[in-house]
Amino acid sequence: MARIWNKHKQFHPVRKNRFSNGANTPLKKKVFVGMSGGVDSSVSAALLEKQGYDVTGVFIKVWQPELEPSRRTVCTWRDDRRDAMRVAAHLGIKFLTVDFEAEYKRDVVDYMIAEYRNGRTPNPDVMCNRSIKFGAFFDWAVARGADYIATGHYARIKHGEGDMFNLLAGVDTNKDQSYFLWMLGHKHLSRTLFPIGKFEKSAVREMARKMQLPTADKKDSQGLCFIGKLDMREFLREFISENEGEVIDENGAVVGTHHGAHLYTIGQRHGFVVIKSGTSERPYYVVDKDTTRNRIVISHDKIRATAEGVATAIVLRDVHWIANVVPEARDKLSARVRYRQPLQTCHILRANDGGVELLFDEPQLAASGQSAVIYRNDECLGGGVIA
Repeated sequence: MARIWNKHKQFHPVRKNRFSNGANTPLKKKVFVGMSGGVDSSVSAALLEKQGYDVTGVFIKVWQPELEPSRRTVCTWRDDRRDAMRVAAHLGIKFLTVDFEAEYKRDVVDYMIAEYRNGRTPNPDVMCNRSIKFGAFFDWAVARGADYIATGHYARIKHGEGDMFNLLAGVDTNKDQSYFLWMLGHKHLSRTLFPIGKFEKSAVREMARKMQLPTADKKDSQGLCFIGKLDMREFLREFISENEGEVIDENGAVVGTHHGAHLYTIGQRHGFVVIKSGTSERPYYVVDKDTTRNRIVISHDKIRATAEGVATAIVLRDVHWIANVVPEARDKLSARVRYRQPLQTCHILRANDGGVELLFDEPQLAASGQSAVIYRNDECLGGGVIA
């Protein structure tokens, strides 16, 4: 077999067959699939097994917050692991569990808490992908002989010129997860498979039902990577003390109270109390915050900038380019500054070591600490953290 399902370009060609003991039977390529117990990773494992890979399902155990029973999510990691094991048994594939609790606590949770403490809104899913799925898990799998790892991300990988690989958005624009993968590089893309990136979510569900997978009708997980749905305020108060402060309107008048400026994200429309709201029933949005004075500024206008031009020019730090190539200033690009935001036209105003300034055609409501991810058409070029 020269190619694995070669009508879908995101599946890499099987380069040269390896033979055991001079026999004519090629050894199967080994794939370690990160199985979360959800339908997406279940279908990913099933597709790869059907294509002839030597598939091993791996459940990644991470740090979990010690919450009271009433505050826990409905589905625990034990439930998720059990679902993943049931799928593996249904498919007849090997199954392993790997523990990355310490790595997750250090690289994802502690980072997230530190960012909130400093008044920024982090993106833990990006850090989880970099440090856990494509960090600790990737290295662990390769060390155990895996030719590839695979995940249930809605994204695609294209084999470009020479030995280069490109990251493309998933076909399902509503589920596309390339936004969370901008920190990947050639090392990862050349040894990663995204089996469901070519499909709409509805098609993935239908495949799961046709294959009678135990997770076919399981609800999608929401919230923090691996942990699931979590009340962020309740979680953070375990690590950061709350401090009531003033809510200011766009005219500078005190109109309410909040629980601590560090807890709020630009664009947020809940979690604060407005005492003097006037006659308008339009919702208020957080448009600025001052963690030094413990104040947040709200406005009816979600895209209102607090200073001239601040919403159209956005500075990025910790910039990463997937192909190690910085686009030219004249290149017409697009970017999104939050997940599922429609792509916004922009170009690079200036770039230097580790930093980039993007100039957008339209004002953007950007939150410090979030990711701005840059695209050329449907190719994800890289991104950075909003300063």
